[in-house]
Amino acid sequence: MNILAIEDDLEMASFVQRILSDEGHSVETVHDGDSGLALARSKEFDLLIVDRMLPRKDGLELVREFRESGGNAPTLFLSALSDVDHRVEGLKAGGDDYLTKPFAPSELLARVDALGRRGGTEAPITILKVGDLEMNLLARTVKRGEESIDLQPREFRLLEFLMRNAGQVVTRTMLLEKVWDYHFDPQTNVIDVHISRLRGKIDKDFDRPLLHTVRGAGYRLQA
Repeated sequence: MNILAIEDDLEMASFVQRILSDEGHSVETVHDGDSGLALARSKEFDLLIVDRMLPRKDGLELVREFRESGGNAPTLFLSALSDVDHRVEGLKAGGDDYLTKPFAPSELLARVDALGRRGGTEAPITILKVGDLEMNLLARTVKRGEESIDLQPREFRLLEFLMRNAGQVVTRTMLLEKVWDYHFDPQTNVIDVHISRLRGKIDKDFDRPLLHTVRGAGYRLQA
């Protein structure tokens, strides 16, 4: 992907560029909001990575103006501001995702990959498949092999997110953001409870497990 990183901390900018470049992405970096907005408007990027607190124009205003001018590239906020209100502000300003500092390289890459898939121009996906597990997004049905699986709405949403990110490690923070919309404290066990219920429905009576726990990192759905 062709990525624009707008980050005033030179060490952090170098860190982000190195992580993404090592994965084969093309990364341009600028260090203030005015320059970042000008470049974002003048070139086509697959993804913008924007620091919240920038000199000359803060990240929120940058993304707002980018959206108002017709910019539609997916945008990932990076920020040390981790309160729920700050994250919500970023999403309302036009951001697609919000990652708090410090962060693990693996989580940055997972979010970049997810946003890259979202930003594509392919026809809308209506069927998700992982191994013999199939989800029909229009009919709102799930089956594994020939067996239908009955899921509650939250379980369906959780499984959909896992299937859309199949093969990738999905962290607890990502699940709180995308499945629960920050409505629970990060220390709650609500994720563990729902993962356990979901595993019982999609894995328990089948030979090969699909839903795996990645110790110290999160979860991965993989055939």
